[in-house]
Amino acid sequence: MHELAIAESVVSTVLERTSGRVRVVRLRVGRMSGVVPDALMFCFELAAAGTSLESATLEIEEEVGRAHCRDCDSDFTMRDAFLLCDCGSADVELLSGRELQVTSVEVA
Repeated sequence: MHELAIAESVVSTVLERTSGRVRVVRLRVGRMSGVVPDALMFCFELAAAGTSLESATLEIEEEVGRAHCRDCDSDFTMRDAFLLCDCGSADVELLSGRELQVTSVEVA
């Protein structure tokens, strides 16, 4: 489960950059990142135990994937993990959806 490693990294990063009790951590997670939000929330609780993030809330904003078709020169929203344009072409470039960013932190 790579969500545990991600949660540990988020906790470590927030601890390095804050002091005091952390109340909220906000993340932006792209749908194409391969991260399962529910699993990440569960792992965050485990990784935060015994730290100043122990009672913090993890808020996850899912970022929709966007892609560009090189054949028909159109941009489109990714509905799932299949990189296939409505025109039928698989010659597409993923523009967004792989994000995994801490967007903000609230400290008490």
